[in-house]
Amino acid sequence: MAGDGSKRKEALAEEVWRHCFGFFMRTRAQRDRVLERLGLTPNDARALSSLEVGAGKVMRALAEEWGCDASNATWMVDRLEARGLAARTADPKDRRVKRVALTTRGAKARRQLQEGMYEPPPELLQLDVAELEQLRAIFERLAPPRGTGDR
Repeated sequence: MAGDGSKRKEALAEEVWRHCFGFFMRTRAQRDRVLERLGLTPNDARALSSLEVGAGKVMRALAEEWGCDASNATWMVDRLEARGLAARTADPKDRRVKRVALTTRGAKARRQLQEGMYEPPPELLQLDVAELEQLRAIFERLAPPRGTGDR
């Protein structure tokens, strides 16, 4: 009998996920408009979101984080660097290693990106406060602990 309960839970989780993912995909146009306004591609946005001002990250770590090979990471950084959003510098401990950090302009672009991406879709604004509080509580339970990638 316990197997029936776990199958029901899994089926319910699949249905919930379909709804979440469907909502995310249906509201893509809003996110695309933000990218277009800022002149960014989805990969540019991903790269901006993982970089910081300061010491930066080594290219190898970026390639691993982005799930791509080193040449693709180089191409992505080249795009950001050409727009003045990121800068490569030699690692002080090993000059063969390059670090990538956001420039001041890149940090501003990332703030603008986050502001635009975090603007709620109109469909969410149609929910009442109690429903929004329920959703917030659920998603807070699903979020990683602070400092582990949640911005």
